[in-house]
Amino acid sequence: MPRILGIDIPGNKRIEYSLRYIYGVGTTRALEIVKKAGVPLGLRASDLTDEHITKITSILQNELTVEGDLRRMIAQDIRRLQAIGSYRGFRHRRGLPVRGQRTKTNARTRKGRKQTVGAIRDKTQRKLAGN
Repeated sequence: MPRILGIDIPGNKRIEYSLRYIYGVGTTRALEIVKKAGVPLGLRASDLTDEHITKITSILQNELTVEGDLRRMIAQDIRRLQAIGSYRGFRHRRGLPVRGQRTKTNARTRKGRKQTVGAIRDKTQRKLAGN
């Protein structure tokens, strides 16, 4: 398992797939990095030489925002939206969908488990809820 930027990437996978385990690197960026570094496509991550790892690391550090820096940037952007009182910031604060999705039905990922609100009609259930 080679280590790139403090992340163990899987050694048994091809390098273009292994690089995707780094936060901020997707399909397209992984292929760009492999081409720039001059690593042959289809090479397993465990077969990388120290020279290849050095080239990939330098590309990630100098040309892209990845891992901790990217996470920090995104969190900062969300905090800024909340501070200026924008609609998107309000939705982030409330834990609701931010990009215009409906919430009457669906949106369970953002809203969490369904919580029933209202009176409990059955007396035995009411006693259980009171305890």
